[in-house]
Amino acid sequence: MPEIKVRKKIVTVEEILHEGGPAAANPPRRAAALAVIANPFAGGYVADIAGMMEDLKPLGLEMSRALLDALGGDPAAIESYGKGVIVGAGGESEHGALWHVPGGYAMRELLGDAKAIVPSAMKVGGIGGRLDVPIGHINAAYVRSHFDAMEVGVSDAPRADELVLALVMTTGGRVHARVGGLAKEDVKGEDGLR
Repeated sequence: MPEIKVRKKIVTVEEILHEGGPAAANPPRRAAALAVIANPFAGGYVADIAGMMEDLKPLGLEMSRALLDALGGDPAAIESYGKGVIVGAGGESEHGALWHVPGGYAMRELLGDAKAIVPSAMKVGGIGGRLDVPIGHINAAYVRSHFDAMEVGVSDAPRADELVLALVMTTGGRVHARVGGLAKEDVKGEDGLR
């Protein structure tokens, strides 16, 4: 497989103090790591693309570490995560699926074998396109307070022959979560659901 050619890396952090209600005593933070890379399959159909997943693994781990560092460096502080891809117009949505294993498993490994599936979104889009990366609890998909999304994008990407890869981690659920469901304190963390 071709080597991964990275054009740009971005890490951004948000701290959510409130959303119109009382200020949070411990405001949740969320961060996104983005990498703009060349899409070696853009411009035509290529039957065998799966090998690129292995090539993307080091980048997935590097981006996961950058997120963890941006959020203070303690894996125990991370409560939720998500991933996504914007495929440039010269590619196809299946090219975005190459990010599932290297992006998701890198975060799960770094966080101590998190149990829940990493929520994911992907689309084909143009320069400046935006993507809502879905977010869910790292050990229990049914923790309703952690259902969220973070909008990401890069002003000059993806070009037609590029991919924008995204990983997201958070230190908490929604700042004013109050609609019930499984509480994070009650997570068993056995099956990725509860």
